[in-house]
Amino acid sequence: MSRLAERVWEANGVASAALVPLSWVYGALTWVRNAAFDAGLLRSHSLALPTVSVGNLSVGGTGKTPVSAWVAQELLRRGHRPAILMRGYGDDEPLVHRQLAPEALVVADPDRVAGARRARAHGATALVLDDGFQHRRARRDVDLVIVAAEQGTARRWLPAGPLRESAQGLRRADALLVTRKSATLAEAEAVAERWSQGVPGITVAVIHLAPGGLRRVADGDSGAGESGDVAGSSATMAGSSPPALRGQRVLAVSAIGAPEAFEQQLRAEGAEVEGARYPDHHPFSAADIASLARRGEVAGMVVCTLKDAVKLGARWPRQGPPVWYLSQAVNVERGAEALHGLLDSLGAVVPSKS
Repeated sequence: MSRLAERVWEANGVASAALVPLSWVYGALTWVRNAAFDAGLLRSHSLALPTVSVGNLSVGGTGKTPVSAWVAQELLRRGHRPAILMRGYGDDEPLVHRQLAPEALVVADPDRVAGARRARAHGATALVLDDGFQHRRARRDVDLVIVAAEQGTARRWLPAGPLRESAQGLRRADALLVTRKSATLAEAEAVAERWSQGVPGITVAVIHLAPGGLRRVADGDSGAGESGDVAGSSATMAGSSPPALRGQRVLAVSAIGAPEAFEQQLRAEGAEVEGARYPDHHPFSAADIASLARRGEVAGMVVCTLKDAVKLGARWPRQGPPVWYLSQAVNVERGAEALHGLLDSLGAVVPSKS
């Protein structure tokens, strides 16, 4: 998602209004496609394993990646060997999942049906579709749909706004998950109430993506783990005592869908923040990195997201200032019992006795 698109949506003015006719076309095509799947004119394919989809109604910035990793960890606790299936847009997504869920398989393939076959061949017993809600060719057992509290007032479809689907799409979902970073719990609950209206019986949960502390990005560490597009291990970031953020001048580096929420988290920890924002999934050039290192020397401290850390680590100049990333802790504040019940419905794997 480009910063230009974000600025157009945020301004909500003439430029955004001029795109509304294209939004109507996009919405009509989306409706026709969904109707074709509902009527059986387009076919969904079984993935032959218990499957959870984690998706969005909008583009970018909802916390889909940490929630998908949390689901994978929950499946591990139930005895499964999960595989996280993703399109693999940008090099950062597979690397982040290998860092967050090192015991899970990570499969990057635009065709989730083909990706599921490879996951089964590598021993997976359950699947997590990262960004799978609109990928209706792949059948799923549980559909989790995320709306970010910080973006909860969005109303326009692409390209005039960030919405891929309207709230009507929630009728296909099993649960609405409202995530919050900088928003308050009350604000998140208000968004949950607004979006769940007209969808009786849907499970509703509120998830706080809370700052989990600073972690040092090691020089020469890409966080990549095994090579290839199916992997199950991850390099670890360096262990080092993190400095306190309070009173620190921080260069906040972010190439994510919602940089404002990330920067606000740092401010809430007491940091004085200078933002260095790039488009979502931005491939940092050598010039970008040299510029960031110079700016970091002036600011005194460089903090990024894990999504950026896996790209910067191997290429950060050794003589540059140290880089830290702000980890995110997934805390289910409301609806935990119902959410766990959905995952329990997939069944558990009982280890065989040797």
